Amino acid sequence: MEKVIIIRYSEIFLKGKNRGFFERALETNVHRALKGFDYQFIKQSGRYFVRDFDQTQTETLIEKLKKVFGVHTLSVALETASDMDSLFEAAKLLARDSGTFKVESHRGDKKYPLTSIEVSRELGGRLLAHSKGALRVDVHEPSFTVRVDIRENGVALVFTEFIEGANGMPVGTAGRGLLLISGGIDSPVAGHMMAKRGMTVDCLHFHSYPYTNAQAKEKVVQLATVLSEYACGVNLYNISVTHIQEAIHEKCKPELMITLLRRFMFRIAERHAEHIGAQCLITGESLGQVASQTIEGMTSSNSVVKKLPVLRPLVGFDKDEIIQRSVKMGAYEISILPFEDCCTVFLPDFPAIRPKLCDILREENKLDVEGLIAEAFTTMEKCKL
Repeated sequence: MEKVIIIRYSEIFLKGKNRGFFERALETNVHRALKGFDYQFIKQSGRYFVRDFDQTQTETLIEKLKKVFGVHTLSVALETASDMDSLFEAAKLLARDSGTFKVESHRGDKKYPLTSIEVSRELGGRLLAHSKGALRVDVHEPSFTVRVDIRENGVALVFTEFIEGANGMPVGTAGRGLLLISGGIDSPVAGHMMAKRGMTVDCLHFHSYPYTNAQAKEKVVQLATVLSEYACGVNLYNISVTHIQEAIHEKCKPELMITLLRRFMFRIAERHAEHIGAQCLITGESLGQVASQTIEGMTSSNSVVKKLPVLRPLVGFDKDEIIQRSVKMGAYEISILPFEDCCTVFLPDFPAIRPKLCDILREENKLDVEGLIAEAFTTMEKCKL
């Protein structure tokens, strides 16, 4: 009898002749997630098995695998011979000492002498007799379920639970995007959502040192590290926009400060995305959430992006929905650390909510746009996470 981890995939089942491409990507990502651990990895009948691992590391392996996009469910199972005595020995090890239960059986081996219903009835009866009244059968709302999967090769898998995976598609199957990541709640969630659709995500962060401190920069590194656990690693690029903010503050109307800064960010992001081979920009904008995220503000930002699409996966979400996703991915407690990002520097008292493009262009003409962008690129730092 051996403990194994069963991995079941989700949307990959819907793929036709290209299924092998997605399966190979998932296998690669599983190996990346389990790097540093000793194990054997086997594919069988549209599922994967992790075996021959240190059983004291079971929970750690499960936590790693739960973050691999493309994984639908996981189960920790006992692999045993398929005869009834062996099934009973395995079931005894997994059954609770008391409470209600039921047995669910599935026969992959249709030549097995008992039907699925007969296996469940026989095994349930043996567990009842063994418990001496401590267990009761409840097929509708049991406190636990013993599940039996009889395979074609003379072995069976016995387990009690399906552990929810990350679902989605394997990272690396849907192109590359560049996420504009801040130290807030929204942008890491946006990156997480695009990685869930199979996109490889790199991160670009704009900082305003020395107006913002080193802790604010480290906060973004921590957020990108959380994202990297789901996105199979990310490259984090840091660029200073301090000089751009100072120029805007000195020469332009204060109410357009945020809009003008974001236009610079989008220009820089598009050029860097093209340089690294990214095919889109990703932001954490949600319509109407703050002054710069009105439809007029978004239109202004988009107007400087000439070649790439800008994806806003959170555009229709309210704040509570975004927070729930942030908590689930493990980023929320980092996001609410009280370290300010660049958008809080020189913040006007009354930012323009519905900026007019003609006003923006008039103010922008006061600036050396290309010179400021070129200087920003000289400050770039790269961190591989």
